[in-house]
Amino acid sequence: MNEEQRRAYWRANTALIRNLLIVWALVSIVFSILLVQPLNAIQFFGVPFGFWMAQQGSIYVFVILIFTYAIQMDKLDKKYNMDQLDQKSNTDRRD
Repeated sequence: MNEEQRRAYWRANTALIRNLLIVWALVSIVFSILLVQPLNAIQFFGVPFGFWMAQQGSIYVFVILIFTYAIQMDKLDKKYNMDQLDQKSNTDRRD
């Protein structure tokens, strides 16, 4: 892997992390804290939506973010052949 490919890989990696952190901040700070009162006007499963979002919804979103990160990183690794580099380094360590 040359230097340009390595930089492209890390740019894509940091962009993915940045985007997922934006979603995390939006859900945990904006929806669960700052907008909780307006969201409470909406009923969701019989409870105010702001309360549900702070107690349950944010947890669901966080779990989805974890799976999204894992899937997207697998795709990035395959795109930049990082999975083959990992297999090669593991084979070298065993010898």
